[in-house]
Amino acid sequence: MKDDVKFLASDSLKGRETGTAGEIAAAEYIASRFEQIGLSKKGQQNSYFQTFSFKPKSDPHQQITFTNDQGDQMITGTNVIGFLNNEAKHTVVIGAHYDHLGMGGEGSLHREGEAIHNGADDNASGVAIMLALADTLQQAKNLQNNYLFIAFSGEEMGLLGSNYFTKNATLPLDGINYMINMDMVGRLNEERALAVHGVGTSPVFSQSLFSSNEDFKLVEHESGVGPSDHTSFYLNDIPVLHFFTGQHADYHRPGDDAEKLNYTGMKDIKDFIYTLMLDLDDNGELAFRKTKDESEEVPRFKVALGVVPDYLFDRKGMRIDGVSENKPAQKAELKKGDVVIQLGAQKVTDMMSYMKALSAFEEKDTTTVTVKRKDTILKRKITF
Repeated sequence: MKDDVKFLASDSLKGRETGTAGEIAAAEYIASRFEQIGLSKKGQQNSYFQTFSFKPKSDPHQQITFTNDQGDQMITGTNVIGFLNNEAKHTVVIGAHYDHLGMGGEGSLHREGEAIHNGADDNASGVAIMLALADTLQQAKNLQNNYLFIAFSGEEMGLLGSNYFTKNATLPLDGINYMINMDMVGRLNEERALAVHGVGTSPVFSQSLFSSNEDFKLVEHESGVGPSDHTSFYLNDIPVLHFFTGQHADYHRPGDDAEKLNYTGMKDIKDFIYTLMLDLDDNGELAFRKTKDESEEVPRFKVALGVVPDYLFDRKGMRIDGVSENKPAQKAELKKGDVVIQLGAQKVTDMMSYMKALSAFEEKDTTTVTVKRKDTILKRKITF
């Protein structure tokens, strides 16, 4: 896995932006790894590749549409698809996106000009675990599912590769049993907190996760909708699980490099997912269940505290995972690790109550934020 990440997150690929020479080199590398592992080709025209073309958005709210036209303004993305055929009735999809932000631009949180965004965690880590799972599953015996491995292109531009695949699947969609997605799985922390999204999309998932887990602190989320490629499959009534080790200060910045990943943690995640898949293997066709779209409940707000929330925190409050420069939180001397327990008159018990509290304020409003710092309760005045 370390070798795979080192190649994919090397400066020579210049951040693997969709349609660039760096992304094509990454696609060829993944295809060569599929061949080395012994997966058969399941792309277009007896190849590992599935290409799609689109015109980039001029308006951020515009919907991207796929086209067969090949003009100067078109971008071509490339999904890489390998197949492990066990002659089974159903197929499990194991996916991870391999594109990233190139030299920055839209989506980057880097403000100091162009720089290579190597995306080691986002998402060379997911691709590396996918390849390790492919190797392990290839050597397993008597499995009752087939396995389709997909390295998605265009995720950072709006889940384009997974969206295209579900509209142009290279095997029947109704034969897909469930989908596992890994996006940012390279920074397992000391608490061994691992977020799993989509747990509510099949009745069997929760029990299988529990029985397969030995030492992870699992943070489970019901919804099958989220900002990664599993969403494209959920919207086609396919059960999904998405694994995630949390955001960090290098997210969508040039500092997301290979030497910062927790490779022992990645191996442990790979082993856990493999154990989970073995547990699910004799369940036949999994029942699909629709879940509440948590994103629809998010209140709109006009101001920001200027923090990165810790999405793996599962106790009362909203724990701060990072503080942005020159924002209200920094000016109020809030720190990474502080737990926000009240904002103005609103008590904060979780992310949703934090966002509801934030939605009550406008620019230039002044209020008090209450945080717990270790065993101390602190109150700070902030102005938005």
